[in-house]
Amino acid sequence: MVQEEQDFNKMWSDLGMDVAAHNSLLDAVGQMYETVFLTQKNRPKSTTYLDNFANNLHSGRIREMVDARKDGKTKKIIGSFCLYVPEEIVIAAGGIEVGLCAGANWNTDEAERYIPRNTCPLIKGFMGFKLGRVCPYIESADLVVGENTCDGKKKAYEQFSKMKPMYVMDVPHVRNNNTKEIWRQEIYRFAEKMEDETGQEITLESLSRAIKLVNDKRRALQRLSMTRAADPAPISGLDSLLTIQAAFMDDSARLTQAINALAAECEERAATGVGVKPHGAKRVLYTGTPMAVPNWKLFNIIEKCGGVVVGEECCTGSRYYKDLVPEDGKTVEEMLDAIADRYLNIHCAIFTPNQDRRDDVISMAHRLHVNGVIDCSLQFCTLYDMESFSMKEAVQKAGIPYMHISTDYSTEDEGQLKTRVEAFLEMI
Repeated sequence: MVQEEQDFNKMWSDLGMDVAAHNSLLDAVGQMYETVFLTQKNRPKSTTYLDNFANNLHSGRIREMVDARKDGKTKKIIGSFCLYVPEEIVIAAGGIEVGLCAGANWNTDEAERYIPRNTCPLIKGFMGFKLGRVCPYIESADLVVGENTCDGKKKAYEQFSKMKPMYVMDVPHVRNNNTKEIWRQEIYRFAEKMEDETGQEITLESLSRAIKLVNDKRRALQRLSMTRAADPAPISGLDSLLTIQAAFMDDSARLTQAINALAAECEERAATGVGVKPHGAKRVLYTGTPMAVPNWKLFNIIEKCGGVVVGEECCTGSRYYKDLVPEDGKTVEEMLDAIADRYLNIHCAIFTPNQDRRDDVISMAHRLHVNGVIDCSLQFCTLYDMESFSMKEAVQKAGIPYMHISTDYSTEDEGQLKTRVEAFLEMI
């Protein structure tokens, strides 16, 4: 982190960031990373890539994107907060799509001048990061693409758009033939917006390449996920979560190669009985709200208490990689329709009814041989809080122990959470 401050201050300053505040943030996150990740035992050797990724998250990766834009290799940097923004379309139009900072408390008092205090931490997080000018992904983005997945985000974007150019996608909350067609038209409009933004036409060749590039990344993540069915688990939930978080920010081709190397090592570890926890350690499936960098609190508690997270049914988990876009489209229109169909099948809590999400959780629980499900919602997230009741009923009906947690980004409830998680692991 000291090296970052010495080498990248000018770049951060040129982006309009508050460099002093940002360096304080880097120090805090760096210390957290060492405490959470580098204290783990028996990690796969390939996780060195993840450590390098984390160390360069706000420095080398940002310079790489900014230089690519300056050299004309990339037309625009497009920031997003959600899975419903199709990265294939951004890439096909010559852009880079990156996830934006939203996983920690920052500048909360200032954020609460624009949004209510009882707003979910993720929304308050991205407002605070922007107001504090400490997220280089936000500051380097030429356009931020939002989506109306919840009322809180939808209204917060009205304020955010006063500080940053924005485009908001309209995501249906019901699945039927009418909304399927509406969503397809929304995908077409987004493709047109990207062409207008970058000045580059989306062609059959560019879209086909982009679909394969993203599919290859998802195939690598699927391969890694399959190894986690082994007992002992060859990789921790923390390192698996960081791999998905990297998928939103890192170069896709480079990361795909790294994930495949990690998967190959985990396949070998699974075959030889090498794991991050002893055989028989309590296996947990996480479901609920996404965990943006650096929200590692709950996974850290679970695994420090002796459990191991072996799967994630969430947007920073299986929802990102479980489905691919068909690669056999013969026209741009066919491929855009296929993209629309794939993204509408993401089983977010915005949908009603939402039996598919409950089915996914139970299916994953059986496939990964879990001992219990922990369902977590960020405070004031009505969607996931409401779904926790039907999720509890479905999971317990399937004979699987279940616990619901509501938390935020602070450390104030860590002691209470540790007590609850320890009791849950002992019970299962």
